Amino acid sequence: MTDHSSGYGLDESALRREIVRLQQEVERLSAARIPGAAGDEIDRLRAQVNQLGSQNERLASTLRDAREQIVQLKAEVDRLAQPPNTFGVFVAPAEDGTVEVISAGRKMRVSLSPSIEVEDLQPGQEVMLNEAFNVVAARAFEKVGEIVILKEILDGGERALVVAHADEERVVHLAGTLKDPDVKLKVGDALTMDPRAGFAFEKVPRAEVEELVLEEVPDIDYSDIGGLGPQIANIRDAVELPFLHPELYKEHGLKPPKGVLLYGPPGCGKTLIAKAVARSLAKKAAEARGQKDSKSYFLNVKGPELLNKYVGETERHIRLIFSRARDKASEGTPVVVFFDEMESLFRTRGSGVSSDVETTIVPQLLSEIDGVERLENVIVIGASNREDMIDPAILRPGRLDVKIKVQRPDAEGAKDIFTKYLTEDLPLHPDDLDANNNSRNATVEAMILRTVERMYAESEENQFLEVTYANGDKEILYFKDFNSGAVIQNIVDRAKKAAIKNFLDFGQRGIRLEHLLQACVDEFKESEDLPNTTNPDDWARISGKKGERIVYIRTIIQGKQGTEPGRTIDTVANTGQYL
Repeated sequence: MTDHSSGYGLDESALRREIVRLQQEVERLSAARIPGAAGDEIDRLRAQVNQLGSQNERLASTLRDAREQIVQLKAEVDRLAQPPNTFGVFVAPAEDGTVEVISAGRKMRVSLSPSIEVEDLQPGQEVMLNEAFNVVAARAFEKVGEIVILKEILDGGERALVVAHADEERVVHLAGTLKDPDVKLKVGDALTMDPRAGFAFEKVPRAEVEELVLEEVPDIDYSDIGGLGPQIANIRDAVELPFLHPELYKEHGLKPPKGVLLYGPPGCGKTLIAKAVARSLAKKAAEARGQKDSKSYFLNVKGPELLNKYVGETERHIRLIFSRARDKASEGTPVVVFFDEMESLFRTRGSGVSSDVETTIVPQLLSEIDGVERLENVIVIGASNREDMIDPAILRPGRLDVKIKVQRPDAEGAKDIFTKYLTEDLPLHPDDLDANNNSRNATVEAMILRTVERMYAESEENQFLEVTYANGDKEILYFKDFNSGAVIQNIVDRAKKAAIKNFLDFGQRGIRLEHLLQACVDEFKESEDLPNTTNPDDWARISGKKGERIVYIRTIIQGKQGTEPGRTIDTVANTGQYL
């Protein structure tokens, strides 16, 4: 530390001795009262004394700081040299004042720090252990772990039987957090588990099956669906009557249907009908119980997400879905399990090209529908536009009993559908209103009538396909043969967008008839290239027609424009579909 006494090379003791010597010299000279130069010498010596005193104070301060740093460094070295602490899980107190813990899969009986009360520890709580494996601190419960599904509660809530990955069953302890009266555990709940400690710690708010289904009841009513009156009447008879009048069915020895299949071309309202069933059931059930609030569950299964590359996972998800459905239905609430695009999951067994996963998925669904556990208050609804690809065992009576074909709308049905999307409260152009005596209702009806006439006219401009059948017959297919509720909604949306652009460009507000007619042309134009004319399977799926096998397709509009001529398809092997 000598560098802090710059210019003198002295330590603190030497400085003190030099100060004392100079002070004594000053006193000696002062006592001698030597005039002249002696007085100057005294002033010089006094200045030197003051300078050395200041330097001594700085040196003392520096030494104190150095001592504090040394103490801190020594404490840091001691802390870093300490052995590591480990963590464990508290299991239970022992009779001799010690406690049982599990650390790294080892169960041990260790001592407890006097600063911790054993009554404050709960089973499953994390604790800190010192190098001697004694409990020195209590911590919170573990927040992460493996997800398992609760299958059964044992020993009055002390233990539980859970199902882990790949249907592996384990018995685990329930941590203190799961014994709280506010935590209601039920079969099917997802829990976090530490497999090494053997404890389940926390109830996960969202069960695994909820990733694959939507339990929210859609706000869709039968009145929101247009052009499907007969189909709605059939499904109400099949679904609502058994649920609302079970005593009559029992009196007549009639069992309610277990499932309904809605099939037909895409975009014609199959999914809308299924959603309306759930809402209608909820409303009727509430009226039957004298309640104001209606409640039901609509499990909308996302078919493709069920498929899993791991063996047995898809089947497990199906079991989880029906387990959830039974749990909800046990409260007397109707539950609709809806499988959209059903052919993607339950194809005919043996039809797979690379993998035959359907050989186990189909039997799993069949066992859930008519297995040992009966489905009470649970209705299975399937929707498909390729019903021919669904395994016949699913479609036989006793499983999906009721089969309702949802056809493409005719002209009257199209008018009804238009009224759902083109309503009087929309902005209408003043010119169209003037043409109908400023009556909004008459204006909307006139727009719908003209638009439907344009869509369903068998005119040359509406010709789409010319098909040649195997017996030599030919048939012209028009755009009306490919119309659907989804197409009508898209036409109205196009007209609305055109009205918005017209207002932004020219300041003229409101929907015009010209907007709707142009939307029809644009919609037809986009359909020209879809699908490929060489594959009759595509047209069989889209048109919804069946009959004689086709051997030749010519796209009329493409032929007119010279973009692509018609092509023969009688050499296509294994078409399997008919128009």
